[in-house]
Amino acid sequence: MATKTKHERREHFTTSSGIELPVDFNPSNSEPLEYDRDLGDPGEFPYTRGIRRNMYRGRLWTMRQYAGYATAEESNARYKYLLAQGTTGLSVAFDLPTQIGLDSDDALAAGEVGRVGVAIDSLEDMLRLFDGIPLGEVSTSMTINATAAILLCLYLAVARKQNVTFDKVSGTIQNDILKEYIARGTYIFPPTPSLRLITDTFAFCAREVPNWNTISISGYHIREAGATAVQELAFTLADAIAYVEAALQAGLKIDDFAPRLSFFFNSHNNLLEEIAKFRAARRLWARIMRDRFHARDPRSLMLRFHAQTAGSTLTAQQPEVNVVRTTIQALAAVLGGTQSLHTNAMDEALALPTEDAARIALRTQQVIAFESGVADTADPLAGSYAIEELTSEVERRVVDYLDKIDALGGTLHAIETGYIQREIQNSAYEYQRAIETNDAIIVGVNQFQSDEESKVKTLRVDPAIEQEQIDRLRAVRDARDAAATESALVRLEEAARGTENVLPRILDCVDSFATVGEISNRLRTVWGEYREAVTV
Repeated sequence: MATKTKHERREHFTTSSGIELPVDFNPSNSEPLEYDRDLGDPGEFPYTRGIRRNMYRGRLWTMRQYAGYATAEESNARYKYLLAQGTTGLSVAFDLPTQIGLDSDDALAAGEVGRVGVAIDSLEDMLRLFDGIPLGEVSTSMTINATAAILLCLYLAVARKQNVTFDKVSGTIQNDILKEYIARGTYIFPPTPSLRLITDTFAFCAREVPNWNTISISGYHIREAGATAVQELAFTLADAIAYVEAALQAGLKIDDFAPRLSFFFNSHNNLLEEIAKFRAARRLWARIMRDRFHARDPRSLMLRFHAQTAGSTLTAQQPEVNVVRTTIQALAAVLGGTQSLHTNAMDEALALPTEDAARIALRTQQVIAFESGVADTADPLAGSYAIEELTSEVERRVVDYLDKIDALGGTLHAIETGYIQREIQNSAYEYQRAIETNDAIIVGVNQFQSDEESKVKTLRVDPAIEQEQIDRLRAVRDARDAAATESALVRLEEAARGTENVLPRILDCVDSFATVGEISNRLRTVWGEYREAVTV
């Protein structure tokens, strides 16, 4: 594919996925495209050019800033600050104990309470987290997986306290457990009951919370673990196929739940490859849903996605340079047609972001939206030989991976045998080796270093908040109607042992001030805990 000329900077020019780049793209080295079949107008099948006809001319992407730390009060103050600065959607980060179903006073939670996100133990915490924030007017994304159903029910309970009906509530739960087995590790239950929790959530929300995105199938963490752009997309779509199959096996109809599926992708440094990845994602998903699952509702065919700039590219060295990296990555997401975007703060390789750093990250999105001009026409790079050939090549390589996973017996089997994990590990190794040999240049790390120490201020979480959170939790337990709480937990356990949808039972539990840990433990009693098999 590539043609080499004399006196070039290196022997080979490739993308992160190993796609070799010629000196230039032109008709002689690009596959011919049929416009209606392969591109289509924006808003038309196969949605390569975007899911809406006028894209950002009608409505800009939702500008989110992922935030949450320490206590509910401190996080609430940060949300109000971000909303005042122009954020158009909230994105909640939860601490590790909340993510894995432990209460703040659990011995295993020691030292982690409020560290990497906000600590949420009960409805009392959730009420404080969203105090003064009208849930009927704001869209909220929650990065939560193993305990996603519980946090959704807590959110709905807050909405009910605010007299907001469920049909007026909008937002997203990540709720993507398969990528936890692949790349991140915050799982609780084995795959089968975990998938049941997800399909129960699909069914409950289709009936009760129609404007809620019930899953955000996440390639972000797969990429952060070391995957290439092609692997990120391939393994994310493989997970999505598994979720659709599980929902169909549970008796749901494709067009009843598929319109509320959403995706979460990483936006990395290689501008052209990332734009191509997003365009290929839409085309692939449209064809998968139409041809493999026979969906007919156009909304079921549209891949809607949130993007976040790449945390793994942020450097502790010269952190101000991270603003430049984030700008390139955010631009790629916008040119790729994202519906929602979070921009990382420049100090996140050092600590949770300060208010100043979070504001600059948000301003980055606002400059792209209002000053760059790229939001004024839909898919402005369409027809570029480079973009179209990269889009097609990413698609071809993703299809190869999906065929391999099907041949292995599907996504669950590919995870259980370690195939997907090994593919990611190999790519991570190759990238690290490229950095160490200077084949990949990281500004400030292996080239263009500076001896000056960074003067960037960092956020410090007060260790005293852990005991404060524990004291609040114990006060909730003392004040609640213990008999009512126990009765709700027993009914949940009975539902988990049978086939009843567990979401209404979880909602009863949170209304009675049962804690995240107590609810998770009742489900552990029935379903057990997942232990990762060691593969070589």
